Amino acid sequence: MVQKNTPEPIIETVNDVSLESELLTAIPSIFNLKLGHLLPPIILVIGDYLALVLALLSSFYLSQLIDSNIIMTEKISTHIYFVIPLIYIGLMVYRGLYLKRLLLWQLIEQLFKTVVFASVIATGLIYFSYYSNTVIPRKFLLLSGVICFIYLLVTRYLTKHLLMMLGLWQKPILLVGAGKSAELIAEAFEEDFYIGYKIIGLIDDNYLRNLTKKYPLLGGFGDVERVIKEIGIQDVIIALPEVRREYLQELVDRIQPLVSNVSILPDLFGLPLNNIDVNYFLKQKTVMLTMRNNLVHTSNILLKRIFDLVVGSIIFMVTLPIMTVLALVIKFSSPGPIFHIAKRIGQNGKEFKCYKFRTMYQDSDKLLQEYLSENSDAHEEWKRFAKLKQFDPRLTKVGKWIRAFSLDELPQIINVLKGEMSLVGPRPYLPREFEKMNKHYNTIILVTPGITGLWQVSGRNEIDFNGRLLLDSWYVRNWSFWLDVTLLLKTVKVVFTRKGAY
Repeated sequence: MVQKNTPEPIIETVNDVSLESELLTAIPSIFNLKLGHLLPPIILVIGDYLALVLALLSSFYLSQLIDSNIIMTEKISTHIYFVIPLIYIGLMVYRGLYLKRLLLWQLIEQLFKTVVFASVIATGLIYFSYYSNTVIPRKFLLLSGVICFIYLLVTRYLTKHLLMMLGLWQKPILLVGAGKSAELIAEAFEEDFYIGYKIIGLIDDNYLRNLTKKYPLLGGFGDVERVIKEIGIQDVIIALPEVRREYLQELVDRIQPLVSNVSILPDLFGLPLNNIDVNYFLKQKTVMLTMRNNLVHTSNILLKRIFDLVVGSIIFMVTLPIMTVLALVIKFSSPGPIFHIAKRIGQNGKEFKCYKFRTMYQDSDKLLQEYLSENSDAHEEWKRFAKLKQFDPRLTKVGKWIRAFSLDELPQIINVLKGEMSLVGPRPYLPREFEKMNKHYNTIILVTPGITGLWQVSGRNEIDFNGRLLLDSWYVRNWSFWLDVTLLLKTVKVVFTRKGAY
């Protein structure tokens, strides 16, 4: 195997004067950011306690509405204000939820598991201990788990936003490397600001890197020990996947004794890593990565289908009045049918009829061809995105408004209940797009297409066609139940902000 060369200094290295200037700029920010290690856990515990008490009180009073015979007793009050909250908080401490920095979908998973275990423990404590003579309404116990999960999730989200605004949820990171890999990880930290990582400086021999325009360049690779000691940084990310293994090992050996955590960004871009197991071989001093395909397991397929049926049925009942009003508006606003029914590529390549509200004039194809022939810019835009951003001559006045809030896709709930689509999945592609899907086709058709998905919450129509294919392929190869839940929650935000909708 041909080994890659160690990166050499380009043009010139950073001089001592500029280094000292950058260090003086970075050091005050480090002291401010260190507050994020002390106050956030305390604030999160307080927020969780208040959320739990409020959730338990809401559950109790809701139980009273269902059964007027339920009354507040001293023992029930003790459970609401002390016993059950302590069980929840104890489990969250055990799971590290006050110290770990989790992405939203990871937080949802951990909170759900916490609620399940806490509910089981609380029930057992009540019925199988000296509390057994306590009359705790079953309705209250059933409702409390659901409401506690919702309240905890909302409170955590709002509390971390508040901490971010106060500058208390930012963990200082020193990034070793400023190349393309470093740009990608920096972009990820900016997009997923909820996780709270803040890059305070870079280490690289090339001061002409693009990333140095956004973050201070604190020195070259030879300065890394001095920079770490002077700044007092405790978390370092090495983003140099192109270097030789020997050089990477040397860099880790130099950095690890000086900090609490060293993260390495490996050259694994594009691989399915969301469902990964790591096996260690101590004698051979190596690791083996096992990538699981969750969607080939019958239990996961069944779980996804049950989730679609339960949540899809609820959405159908809630949105039925809205769909009725939209149907009437469409019917009387322009000539033509209420629904637009078109064939789409489904699971295993089988075509199905996809239901949407009609948003275009009946002669839409003719209008489009005439417009594209007269506007070269629009023609190029259509080739790249298969959409028109600024103006689409095919849309009716009502249709443009319906599309802005993605209401045209509501009838696809019927496709979900029929099993032709899922709530979350890849985009339902047109049969004429088969050739453009090229190598991604076989991956995407492994699952049913979704009403929403990763590309919809990542920019929707602002992403070009190839970008959609990449996102849909990644979703299929990295599927998890909690990823579906997270994407549904993000879809609500995207719909209301109308990001990428046209």
